[in-house]
Amino acid sequence: MAREFQRGHKAKVSDLTSGTDLYVGVQIAGPGLTFDISCFGLDADEQLSDDRYFIFFNQPKSPEESIQVLGAQAGDTESFRVTLDRIPANIHKLSFTATLDGAGQMSQAGPGYIRIVAGGEEVVKYAFTGSEFTTERAVMLGDFYLKDVWRFAAVGQGFDGGLDALLKNFGGEVAEEAPAAPSQDAPPAFAPPSQPSAPPAFGAPAAPQAPQPAPAFGAPATPAPAPQQQSMHAAPTIAAPMAPAPQAPAPYGQPPQQPQFGQIPGQGAPPAAPPYGQQPPASFGQQPPGAPPFGQQPPGMPHGVPQGVPAAGAGLQAALQPYKEAATGQRWTSQNQQLIRVDLTMGGMPVLARQGSMVMYQGKVDFGYKGAGFAGRMVGNATGQEMQLMRCTGRGQVFLAEEGAHLHPIELQGDGICVSAESVLAFDESLQYEVRRIEGHGIPGGALFTMQFQGTGTVVVKTHGVPVVLPVTPTTFADCNAVVAWSSASQVIISSQVRLRRNAYPGHSGETVNLQFRGAPGNFIVVQPYEV
Repeated sequence: MAREFQRGHKAKVSDLTSGTDLYVGVQIAGPGLTFDISCFGLDADEQLSDDRYFIFFNQPKSPEESIQVLGAQAGDTESFRVTLDRIPANIHKLSFTATLDGAGQMSQAGPGYIRIVAGGEEVVKYAFTGSEFTTERAVMLGDFYLKDVWRFAAVGQGFDGGLDALLKNFGGEVAEEAPAAPSQDAPPAFAPPSQPSAPPAFGAPAAPQAPQPAPAFGAPATPAPAPQQQSMHAAPTIAAPMAPAPQAPAPYGQPPQQPQFGQIPGQGAPPAAPPYGQQPPASFGQQPPGAPPFGQQPPGMPHGVPQGVPAAGAGLQAALQPYKEAATGQRWTSQNQQLIRVDLTMGGMPVLARQGSMVMYQGKVDFGYKGAGFAGRMVGNATGQEMQLMRCTGRGQVFLAEEGAHLHPIELQGDGICVSAESVLAFDESLQYEVRRIEGHGIPGGALFTMQFQGTGTVVVKTHGVPVVLPVTPTTFADCNAVVAWSSASQVIISSQVRLRRNAYPGHSGETVNLQFRGAPGNFIVVQPYEV
């Protein structure tokens, strides 16, 4: 059964397949875009020391034919034959790349993948989307590399300069004007038969016949199945389903719907987003309505169903399908109600998060202490709005959570929001934040304090349970211990019911300090079903 990789995943080839005569397929496309897909054979210093191992359409095979271009087939934009046991000793890495030929950027590409097929059966796939990139014009997709044994790694690293940047990165020379290649026919290599259902037979060139490994080389027998787009750029980690219908993936470039009072960056308001107070999707550990219990196979489903089938299929992969990582290509993505992921490779800015809130990360991520300075600590201690933060930088994805609290990413577009420091999990470093004083009489200390966030970026707010969002009216009151956040343009007035005579007798209501909110239409408050 095929394994799904995500960026940074590595494995020994021998753990994926016992064969060494492999088919490598790459699928990448975009409206109005043309891609050149190549393979660089690199030495121990990861340099292109021998130009004969730059394999592309104009040089379709290496001298000993251990690397050959096969052309488009079986749903792949380009494909290669790689015979690992025939690669010379001076080649230590094979890097498969895609570059744009003409105008455009990698961010305009649709969903794609690089996959390995052995004996006609897919054994591993790394899927990606163009939304993982920005202005890059080239990308390194995957590598075979020699470290005691041959291994495979999913890379997904982009280059702004296109093919020239790749050549310079690998130590190659960029010619001023590449001479026109002599018009010759397609290389005498693989040509698939006319019957799409028959497995392609490899027409071997006049070279020493290598003993057939097990499994023997074979390209995919049929085009890739339609549900391939379910495999987005992330590998399957156990996460709750975010879309209302787990059997169908979210449309490309759009995140799954979930209850929230802020918008995820880069996403417009979903047309059918449920309002606050409505029951959210099933949380982690709960199956969608009508789904079989976790780990059980639906009745009537045959065994041995491939991994690419929908989640209703049989086997371990089908059982885990509803909990796969939600990958939308956005910077902030809710995995379920209690877990959120931030992709540091997008946006190019660090993230400030509550210390200890990281539950896992992927890629090269650095975590550093974020100090508030002496003045900041003094203000935080005096107001109760001190935040113990860590600074997350690098290229990778960080998963954040804290004590099972419900998490809500709120995107600010130049506006502001007030929220207590205790209710903040993480936020983009681009946001400005400060302690705000709420004046009032009749309460200890004479004032309440909150944090005000302003600017452009995202702040992740924690709540106990599913919150409710209410519009601000002249008669809107809320318990100060249950309010989570409110729009910074709202006017807040402390309404105290503390009276000397009333406190002299037992049995008062206990609701002594409330907040009254006033403001123009469009202002809001967020209240949780819990009192701190």
